[in-house]
Amino acid sequence: MPAAPSPEPVQAAAGSTPANALRARGIRSFVLRTGRTTTGQARALAELGPHFVLPYASLAANWDAVFGRTAPRILEVGFGMGEATAQIAQAQPERDFIGVEVHTPGVGALLLRIEKLGLVNQRIVQHDAVEVLRDMVVPNALAGVHVYFPDPWHKKRHHKRRLIQPGFVELAASRLAPGGYLHCATDWGPYAEHMLEVLSASESLVNTAAGYAPRPAWRPLSKFEQRGLRLGHGVWDLVFEKRAISG
Repeated sequence: MPAAPSPEPVQAAAGSTPANALRARGIRSFVLRTGRTTTGQARALAELGPHFVLPYASLAANWDAVFGRTAPRILEVGFGMGEATAQIAQAQPERDFIGVEVHTPGVGALLLRIEKLGLVNQRIVQHDAVEVLRDMVVPNALAGVHVYFPDPWHKKRHHKRRLIQPGFVELAASRLAPGGYLHCATDWGPYAEHMLEVLSASESLVNTAAGYAPRPAWRPLSKFEQRGLRLGHGVWDLVFEKRAISG
């Protein structure tokens, strides 16, 4: 299997206000947890990692060089075990996908899916997604950002740890091209309400629906989600688009 081109650093744009605010507050897109890496995942990390996993860098990557082409790009924050991520990339070969995840078993699992499906349009960065967006992606570069089932931080005293906050939303919006979308999904009703409030308050984004959106066809149902729906649990999707630049 040919090695994917290494990311070619280019000078990053001057830090935006949202990015600086996130840096000052130390917001992260994840919570550390333990997990066992299987033998298969360990093999995938060793054999496939050099081809598909990019090291974090503090300079913006040349994504055209990374993927070997120019194409619309989608960044996913926290892909878990990569089941939906791989399905989406397989269904949309005309687009490139950047999956960001900190947990090693999940990275190994997605690498196995890349191998099984023969995906060439998927890359992984094993790092905090806030820093990846801030440092490795220039403004107006993405066609979409996916944030599926982030930690809802159920307890009120932990709500400040939720990823979907004004600072993160503005950072993500700044990396979207005009017309690009931010798609969030959650199975926790109070977090869905919080997401809708925060996203609706953004001056950079506009809701594509009157409230919550129907699940877009591009987001497949996970086994966990299917089980929850059978048990009567709710799932809420929110799809917001970046406003066109006026003038």
